[in-house]
This record gives sequence, structure tokens and C-alpha cells, in this order.
Amino acid sequence: GTGKEQKMTITGGSSLPKDDIERMRRDAEEHADEDKRRRDDAETRNVAEALQWQTEKFLAESGDKLPAENRDQLNEALGELRSALGGQDIDKIKAAHEKLAQVSQQAGSLLYSQQQAEQGGPAGEQPGGQAGPGAGATGGAQAGGADDVVDAEIVDEDKK
Repeated sequence: GTGKEQKMTITGGSSLPKDDIERMRRDAEEHADEDKRRRDDAETRNVAEALQWQTEKFLAESGDKLPAENRDQLNEALGELRSALGGQDIDKIKAAHEKLAQVSQQAGSLLYSQQQAEQGGPAGEQPGGQAGPGAGATGGAQAGGADDVVDAEIVDEDKK
């Protein structure tokens, strides 16, 4: 180093008097309920905003696959939530969030059942009408053969 020495001395703490500490503690206890309510309100708002974002994403990605009636219900409930989030009424936000959650759940279930129906069809047949894997007489266990499962690990000797 430079050979120079630095010293720092901290003297005399500026501690608060005991009455100030006690007053601050009483204030904190008095406002604890209000703080809890504010924290709960903020949490409610955050959850509602997250659902709004998820629903907007769902509509952008899959809205065209839904019937117009369900899409309209989603858009209506989404509009109500946006409106509620623009204000300060937490009860209104909760109600709009609940409605959107129900409508989006119904839309998700409907979309899921549509996808299952599309993938259903005759055994082994893909939506394109072509036989899929496991279809036909050589369909493994479906053709009456035993479940001969072989567990193997492929090792690429060149990469060692």
C-alpha cells in the first residue's frame, strides 16, 4: 500500500429517548389493522392484474378457437375488471376478478374439451385422417402382444 493509515472513530450514539421509542411502538400497534388492510388491498389488486394479463394472453393466443359467445363473455368480464382496476373500490375489483376467473375457467375447459374431441376420433387416427403411431395390426400391446418394455440408455462414444 501507500503506507498511510486511515482511522475512523464513531463516538456518541444518537439513540432515541425511551419515550420516543415507546410512542413509535404504540403508533405501529394502532396502525397495524390499517397496514394489514392496505397490504390485503394491494395483494387483491396484484392478483387481479395478473388474471387480467393471463386472460389477455389467452385471448391473443387462443381467442380465435373459441366460439364468439365465449369470446364476448371473456371480453366483457375483462372490460369490467379493467374498469374496476382503474378505481379504488376493492370490493368492485374482487367481484370483477371473481367473474373473470369463472368465465376464463369455462373458456379454458371448453377449449380443452374441443382439443380432446379433435384428438379423439377412431383409435390411433390423427386429426388429419392418417393413421398415427400405434395404429394398425402392429400396434404393440394393442395387437395382443405382451408389454415387452426395454429400458436402455444410448451412449454416444464419439462425444466421450
